[in-house]
Amino acid sequence: MAAYVLWGLSALYWPLVEPTGPVEILALRVLWSPVAIGLLVLALGRRRQVAAILRRPRDLALLTLASVLTSINWALFIWATMSGHVVDASLGYFITPLVSIAFGVGIFRERLRGPQWAAIGLAAVAVLVLTLAYGGPPWIALALAVTFGGYGLIKKRVDVGAVEGLMVETAVLFPFALVYTVVLQAGGQATFGHVSVVNTLLGVGSGFVMMVPMLLFSAAATKIPLSVTGMLQYIEPIVQFLIGLLVVRESMPLTRWLAFGLLWVALVVLTADGFRARGRAPAARRGPPRSARSSRTASSGVRDPEETR
Repeated sequence: MAAYVLWGLSALYWPLVEPTGPVEILALRVLWSPVAIGLLVLALGRRRQVAAILRRPRDLALLTLASVLTSINWALFIWATMSGHVVDASLGYFITPLVSIAFGVGIFRERLRGPQWAAIGLAAVAVLVLTLAYGGPPWIALALAVTFGGYGLIKKRVDVGAVEGLMVETAVLFPFALVYTVVLQAGGQATFGHVSVVNTLLGVGSGFVMMVPMLLFSAAATKIPLSVTGMLQYIEPIVQFLIGLLVVRESMPLTRWLAFGLLWVALVVLTADGFRARGRAPAARRGPPRSARSSRTASSGVRDPEETR
């Protein structure tokens, strides 16, 4: 619970880093994340596992693609929180489980149960309501959902540990972030190190801000049932929604409430169906193999424990 609450509260962090812009913040995050995660790799003694991933071209390519998707996701999220679109960001993470279902049908040819089709239908109506209200699709929410759903899809295809995979993901973009930061500094356009001590420390913290929830999540994921993890994941967008509503004071017209209401009903239907499906599983079976678990995760909209931020 603490991990998801902290991920949700990160919406409050990025506006504090102003006047640093979203792209520079993302570059700083990419620069400092390998340092933070590298310390974790050293502490856990997993250097050999990381080196083994680097010797497998397929895994390295997939993790690079995952890194690009999660970077786009974070860039959108940071921009949304800094420009008064926190509610739209929360909408994106509410939609993500349904996007995972769509990937399961479209890519893995999975069969859906009736309640799952009902959930997708309700979500589609919710998006239609917002499209009519906005005068166009809710691009921020849809982009966040698709990029994070795609990230989860790739992580299902790569059989690596969570910490090792995250180390590689953050390291592959490090050279690009370094070049971008050097160019900004040389051109006199950078804010990092030039505004105040507080701003500089917050910039460094952009790489470390994910570590506490990451450690909490990693410690808990192997100790609680997957169904519980799936239920808890909704804490994050709920916290973001409350921040947008109560802190940022974003407007919530009737059409927006209607769309969110439809989406919340869809998620209740989806979650209840997931519990029923697990209850019908043979009691003697302690747990499915990894491949079956990943398939079930994609079709139920529940994150696999290794699909971390």
